[in-house]
Amino acid sequence: MGKILCLMFMVIWFCSWTLSSSLVEKSNEWISIELKKRELDLERATASGIKVRRDHKDLDSAIVYLKNFMDTQYYGEIGIGTPPQKFNVVFDTGSSKLWVPSTKCFFSIACYFHSSYSSRMSRTYTKIGIPYKIPYGSGYIAGIYSQDNVDVGGLIVQDQVFVEALAEKSIDLIFMKFDGVLGLGLQDISVGSEAPLWYNMIQQKLVSQQIFSLWLNQNALSTEVGGEIVFGGINWKRHRGDHVYVPMANSEYWQIEFNGLDIANSSTGHCSDGCAAIIDSGTSLLAGPTMIIAEINHAIGAEGIVSLECRTVVSNYGSLIWDHLIAGLEPERVCSAVGLCLYNNKTGYMSDGIHTVVDGGYEENSSTVNNTAYCSFCEMAVIYLQVQIRERKAKEIVLNFMNKLCEKLPNPGQKSFVDCKKIRSMPPVSFTIGDKAFPLMPEQYILKVKQSGSHVCLNGFVGVDVPSPQGPIWILGNIFLGAYHTVFDYGNLRVGFAKAA
Repeated sequence: MGKILCLMFMVIWFCSWTLSSSLVEKSNEWISIELKKRELDLERATASGIKVRRDHKDLDSAIVYLKNFMDTQYYGEIGIGTPPQKFNVVFDTGSSKLWVPSTKCFFSIACYFHSSYSSRMSRTYTKIGIPYKIPYGSGYIAGIYSQDNVDVGGLIVQDQVFVEALAEKSIDLIFMKFDGVLGLGLQDISVGSEAPLWYNMIQQKLVSQQIFSLWLNQNALSTEVGGEIVFGGINWKRHRGDHVYVPMANSEYWQIEFNGLDIANSSTGHCSDGCAAIIDSGTSLLAGPTMIIAEINHAIGAEGIVSLECRTVVSNYGSLIWDHLIAGLEPERVCSAVGLCLYNNKTGYMSDGIHTVVDGGYEENSSTVNNTAYCSFCEMAVIYLQVQIRERKAKEIVLNFMNKLCEKLPNPGQKSFVDCKKIRSMPPVSFTIGDKAFPLMPEQYILKVKQSGSHVCLNGFVGVDVPSPQGPIWILGNIFLGAYHTVFDYGNLRVGFAKAA
């Protein structure tokens, strides 16, 4: 997963996807990888004894077998080495590394649940041996760099550098059906000088166009195919209308800016000046700043939590925060001014609750609340109130509404449920990208899953607060990508969206 997204791993692992076997359509211009879809069974997915089903077929036939795990995370089969050793990997646009478990991984239980790479069994293996570590949620994977040929749907990428995982120190990875991750991100987020696999596809002229496109099927009842990734082109049958292209806003991620967020066809005022969003196929759900997600939860009736810290900040400090913003105080200094955060004009907030900064120097402040949660909620409140002031909304109405939002804050690290009977009455949530609205209907942002023979409905919106300078940021994962066919145009450094067919 991408570096920013690691903190979300514990939140979303329960709704990851499995891919089933499918056909790879290959031409001299592009290669298409199709995905099949099965109904999500929550009990099956969370069982402790999940077994990985592997299909050992000859990749020379250009057939790649893909699986769908829990309807939100896509992964498929690749081959590493000569002859190819088969692995199920997540195709992840939020990272740039390729890693799989190694046969030298002896002391991690997770390694025994997955296929392992043996360098001794490959005649094209080249030793590198440099150590590398990737953090994941409650743990990490650690290994060494190696080099070998990689087969992706019959395209042979020669001399690809990847990570052999020697340790998988994360309980989550034990229950994941995929073996590893194939990053399709940009090289700037790849620590070291090695080129990501997608770059080598281009450099070795394996694709005629410097693009790949992604289609995830949200109508599983109509066909067994669950999705498709096309390297080097676009399958025009997978979308309706033209793509809306927007330039990339960051050299480290497939990141764009969107300039509007509507709920129930009415503007919320959020993101009118632009919000950053990472397009990430390695993230199952759709994530955004916690307070804005709470507003969405309030509109759709999703369960949340009653946060004492949130209510304390709104009730005791909300009016003062509002007044400081009206008076023109710099937003990044407001929480320090009310005594909830420490601010440094070079590094930003420092939430130790002991000191404040005056004229660039530190000053004792006995009234500062000694709780980092208060500082975090204050920062959320500042961002939220800026929008309400710009929208010329009444102070008392806004503060009363924020108190209600404290009850709808996303449950950290836990599932958020809605009433399945009310899905049809829930409002659309729309993102404005390139001056065009891209709405998500409730059937698209709510996940219906099986539990104890009946269905429960999971909220597809989760809160994540990425600190400055990277944040605040949104993460448009498979909830969004399922609704919109997506083109990752590396040649023109842009991303395109069209309604999925």
